Amino acid sequence: MVRGIRGATTADDNDAAEIVSRTQELLRILLSANGAKPEEIASAIFTVTDDLDAAFPAVAARHLGGWENVPLLCAREIPVPGAPERCIRVLLHWNTELPAAAIQHAYLRGARILRPEWAADPQ
Repeated sequence: MVRGIRGATTADDNDAAEIVSRTQELLRILLSANGAKPEEIASAIFTVTDDLDAAFPAVAARHLGGWENVPLLCAREIPVPGAPERCIRVLLHWNTELPAAAIQHAYLRGARILRPEWAADPQ
């Protein structure tokens, strides 16, 4: 069975190191909260807002151990007026037997307003 894990965060600046750091932080929190391992991730889709173009979020995942064989895709987020700026979103496709209600999602920093019920504190 495959379940989706959703998460989002924001970067302070359009800076490659910042995008990589915030993306890695988000991925670590999502995996830790769910007890997931990179080898269980079927694929991941990342989106960024138009104001983030200094780095691909997928590059951040590639630098984490175990993500070398996970298919990753980056795309642009729809520019909805009033949406958070410098936002990085991810949808992980996770091979798990857990029911959907047991999945822990995480929205960090400025992205917390997108899904307040899934807001989490950076670790």
